[in-house]
Amino acid sequence: MRRAVILAVVAALGAGLLAGCAEDSDDPAGSSSDDGGGGKGRTTLTVGVFGAFGLKEAGLYDEYMKLNKNIVIKQTSIERNENYYPQLLTHLGSGSGLADIQAVEVNNIAEITATQSGKLADLGKAAGVQKDAFLPWKWEQATKDGKTIALGTDIGPQGICYRKDLFAKAGLPSDREAVGKLWAGDWNKYLAAGKQFKAKAPKGTSFVDSASGVMAAITGSNENRFYDKGGKIVYKTNPAVKEAWDIAAEFASAGLTGKLQQFTPAWDQGYANGTFATVSCPAWMLGYIQDKAGAAGKDKWDVAAAPRPSNWGGSFLTVPSAGKNTEEAAKLAAWLTAPAQQAKLFAKRGSFPSAQAAYSLPEVAGAKHAYFGNAPIGQIFSKAAEGVPVQILGPKDLIIAQNLADIGMLQVDQKGRSSQAGWDAAVKAIDNALDQ
Repeated sequence: MRRAVILAVVAALGAGLLAGCAEDSDDPAGSSSDDGGGGKGRTTLTVGVFGAFGLKEAGLYDEYMKLNKNIVIKQTSIERNENYYPQLLTHLGSGSGLADIQAVEVNNIAEITATQSGKLADLGKAAGVQKDAFLPWKWEQATKDGKTIALGTDIGPQGICYRKDLFAKAGLPSDREAVGKLWAGDWNKYLAAGKQFKAKAPKGTSFVDSASGVMAAITGSNENRFYDKGGKIVYKTNPAVKEAWDIAAEFASAGLTGKLQQFTPAWDQGYANGTFATVSCPAWMLGYIQDKAGAAGKDKWDVAAAPRPSNWGGSFLTVPSAGKNTEEAAKLAAWLTAPAQQAKLFAKRGSFPSAQAAYSLPEVAGAKHAYFGNAPIGQIFSKAAEGVPVQILGPKDLIIAQNLADIGMLQVDQKGRSSQAGWDAAVKAIDNALDQ
């Protein structure tokens, strides 16, 4: 997930645009000491994150320091995860330069769990941590041989965001329950709905933004994706990946897409101009849509359930064993990821909780989004989150996904190349990237 880009613009639910961003620093960590500039006898805990991670902006650090007068929390942030993560690996390797708590993006958690487990504290045993509070599939993503090396902060359960006005003009239902029933249980039904839309589509509009977005959503709804349980790369022969590719390619060949690449100026302009009717959207994308579609899009966008529960995005907190204050850091990590704090983060920042125990709390259960026709987003995304399969993650998932989308499917969608030609180009790029 292009989290640094997303978090810079996502709107806080019910509170307008984000108010600030994390401190920037060239150093991914800080130093821990008994005073750390916080006063005699106080312990400074450093938290290393990427992008505007949200914990600081939501006021959680300040709240923790009020509850724990002996603790001072200092955050450092590197804007982009692609710069942050290599430095994290370097510091883990040397055992120095680490923050007391280090964030890890979901696309990196499999590699961290597989290769760095011995250098990270077992947070499954930390005081205050309750395994049952978390979604089982989120907990398992950071667990190996009974050791849990990271606690989930947020996830990206997906719905389908759609333009009610464009649906109505194309003769499709616009009520979110009826829209969800159009494609319930089957991504092929989503394709069929697209063909219905195209038959009477308003001039200058397409059904979806991009074929790559469709492919990512379908892939994210499957347990088996790019790796098997033994750690072998199997995307070339996996039927689930083939299904995602074939359906997405048909969206392109049938002329149902806007031929856009996500997170580009042209994509943003598509929101502003209302040129596509649907997009696969995790909870964190609601703020992005609100920002890019602007006042003109209010009450025109709504959210329906996706054909199958799917996830896109999320992060974790780890505690490096080399830190000076691992016990206090583990307490802080446990508190930051507890259901109550995850609910606050959702209410203020739109980051959907990975703790299922938060779903019954008022901030989540009663959450509605005024921009999206007061859609009950807490209920919609909670149901999606609970249905996401326990996915097999691999260390090079991000490389595989990016090349399938940006090298392969983009050629099919934008250049009109055949499905096979696009697939071959993606496979070649992935093989080169993985030295195969």
